[in-house]
Order: sequence, then structure tokens, then C-alpha cells
Amino acid sequence: MELTLQDYLTSIRGKRVAVIGIGVSNTPLIKTLCKAGINVTACDKNTRENFGALADELEALGASLKLGETYLEDLDQDIIFRSPGIRPDIEPFRKAVEQGSELTSEMEVFFRVCPCRIIAVTGSDGKTTTTTLISEMLKNAGYTVHLGGNIGKPLLSEAGEMKPTDIAVLELSSFQLMTLDHSPDIAVFTNLSPNHLDIHKDMAEYARSKENIFSHQGPDGVAIFNRDNELTREMAGRAPGKVLEFSRRQMVENGTCLDGDRIVVMKNGEKHELFDYERILIPGLHNVENYLAAIAAVQGLVPDDVVLHTAETFPGVEHRIELVRTLNGVRYYNDSIASSPTRTIAGLRSFREKLILIAGGYDKKIPFDVMGKEVLEHVKILVLTGHTADKIYDAVVKTDGYAEGHPVIIRKDDFKDAVLAASQAAGEGDVVILSPACASFDHFKNFAQRGKYFKEIVNSL
Repeated sequence: MELTLQDYLTSIRGKRVAVIGIGVSNTPLIKTLCKAGINVTACDKNTRENFGALADELEALGASLKLGETYLEDLDQDIIFRSPGIRPDIEPFRKAVEQGSELTSEMEVFFRVCPCRIIAVTGSDGKTTTTTLISEMLKNAGYTVHLGGNIGKPLLSEAGEMKPTDIAVLELSSFQLMTLDHSPDIAVFTNLSPNHLDIHKDMAEYARSKENIFSHQGPDGVAIFNRDNELTREMAGRAPGKVLEFSRRQMVENGTCLDGDRIVVMKNGEKHELFDYERILIPGLHNVENYLAAIAAVQGLVPDDVVLHTAETFPGVEHRIELVRTLNGVRYYNDSIASSPTRTIAGLRSFREKLILIAGGYDKKIPFDVMGKEVLEHVKILVLTGHTADKIYDAVVKTDGYAEGHPVIIRKDDFKDAVLAASQAAGEGDVVILSPACASFDHFKNFAQRGKYFKEIVNSL
């Protein structure tokens, strides 16, 4: 008999539970546990002042709060739900587990109690757009879709209301996948490149975490891999279920690919044509790849005409090469999601013009060497800001073919000054794009806050 959310809540009633992190993913979890009559301690490094009315609300529901710098001390609860952003092997967790605590997460329990089919997406780039595309195609085809994971909202609290005919569509980060011991029915791996090396011990650990998206599948599972990415292509050989591939550069035996300008579905070498990729509304060849991955995931679920309708009408996801405005003939794009060099490179390749690029931010310890050649080829003015400005500058000027002034390089410590400098340097027909190649944590809470601030500045010009 399958485990339901109510079964799970009943099974832990009488146990003491700690929830680490009172953030987006864990606040609904805390409320659900409290309403089920479970003894909950909510722990967070922020002080009570940061939470305002939420702290009062959680206490009114019965939660005990443990806040401030000592929030991880003396953990001895029966079950500890960690926040995805906290490594599972830190000393307080290790010590608690040795003493008998069970360490888990909202996502791990969701996989155990979800009553419907799960499609999940991971990768270094393109996760959110691909996940959203799958969700949009399924909704347009008439399914009830629950979008969550690393985007949307946490879904565990809603699992009790889901029906077996629904579909859960998840974006999963490496941090959510690190300790996951279940895999989705359909797993999509967009690509793999160095990322989050400020938190992961090394690239090998990052890759191992990502592999959990398919490694626990059975023979009926479907795993979809990017054939054009060397690392994901090699991973496909370790998938225990059915393997599909997608490729922008070559034909595949099973999956999706381009045949000239046409998107085609391949089944045992047989070709089924869909439509010309130029009918996709959102720009960039990397978005063609996202569509190839999404189409492979919904084969057998979504009719061809619904796939085409989605391609022609879906406007894109906020902060992903998002057109903010056109002013005096200058187009301004918000690509704040580009928190790695590979993501920025994809953005640069989406335009025919040479761009005015605003880049720089928090240092995730990722090398910027790969950006040098791309900047020389696609950028005419480079505006650098943030903690990584020196590293990006060095990567560009040390690239073969660099000559002073090609591109022009402007450096501004203040983010707003950087945006204003880009605007002042732009003339009619130019494109200004915020595509930082870095995380936002040097000056912002997250990439969304950075993108919104960029839009505020641009809209006030």
C-alpha cells in the first residue's frame, strides 16, 4: 500500500521534529506539521526581528522557535528536516544522526508520499525554463499540474490533495538531490558544467548529487539526457531505465533533435517532424535545446498541436533574457538568472548584434576562462561590477585576440552606477543585457532581487 501524506504525519505523531530554515520551502512544512499536532522546533539563523508576524503565527500554531547564531546547537530531535541550502554532512547534523536522529528534507518526504506521476528536471543551466515548458505543455493539454521544487512552491503540504491522474513537475537543484533516495518517473538532465563549487566539495560531488535524479529509477523509468554535453552523454550509460536523448547538433536514435531547422521526434531511428524551430517565441538556441528536452519529456502525454501552440505563445520566464523595455532605440534585457559563465555565454549567443554586457557578482569559485573568447566575439562594451570584476577582467584581457578597446571595459563598484554607465554608452540599435555570469549574493538576496532592481533602474531612465 502506498504511503499517503496523512499516513506519514500519523507515523511521526509523538515524535519531536526540528525544521532547519524558516524559508520558502520550509514554512508551509512547519505549518503542516503543527496542524497535525506534531511537536515542532523551527530553527533559523536569523533573529526574531527578521520574521515579524510570521514568528507570532508559527508560535500560535504550536511551534517552538530557536533563532540566531546558535540555531544549530544541541540538535537532538527524532527527525530533522534540513533546508536544501545547508549541507547534510555539517557537524551538528552528523552528531545528531550518530545519536539517533533521522535527517531528511521536505523534498525527500514528498517523493515518498506523492500519489501521482513525477517529472523532474535538473542540470546546470536551463532547468527553470525546461521545467516551466513541461508544465505549460501539460496544462495546455488539460492535465492538473503541480509545479514546484526549486521553483514555484513546496508541494509536500499539498500532497494530500493531489490525485493519481495529476502530474507533479519539479525543478531539482543539486542541494535537493544530494540525499534523495528516490527518482522521478521521468527525469530530465539538461546539461552539466561546473557550478556551486563554493558549496560542493568538488565537481565530482556536484555531479554525483545530480545523478540521483535518475539513479534510483526502475526499468520503467525514463531518463532524458543532452547528447551534446559530454558529461551528460556519458551519464546516460548508467541510467537503469529507458534512455532518451536530445540534441541540437546531431540526429539521435530515440528522443528529439533538429533536422535542419525542423524539430523532430525520433523513435528507433524513425523520424516524426513537428515544426520549424524559428516558430519558438522566446529567443536563443539554448531555448531551442530547452524545448527539445521538454518535448522529449512529454512524448505520449501531449499532442503535437499543443506543443506547437505552447512554442508560439509562451513568453518566457522572468529574469531569463527578459525584454524589460525599449528606450530611444535601445533594448534592455534582464538575464539575471545567468549565474554561471555557461549561462551568460548562452545569452550572448542569442543575439545577432554585439552587445553591451553588464557582468560580475558573487564568487562561486568557477573559472571564467571560457568567457574570454565569447566576450571578444559578442560584446562591444563590457561593464563589470561586483566581487568578481577583477576575475572576469583578467579572463577577457588574457584571451588571444584581445586588443585594448575591443571590447571597451568599464568598471563600476556600485550596481546602479554600472547600469547607468551601460545606458549612457548605448545608442540607437544597441542591446544592453544584464547577464552576470555570477551569483548575486555579494549585494543581493538572490538573482530575482537583482533582476527586479535592474528593471527598476531601467524603467526609471
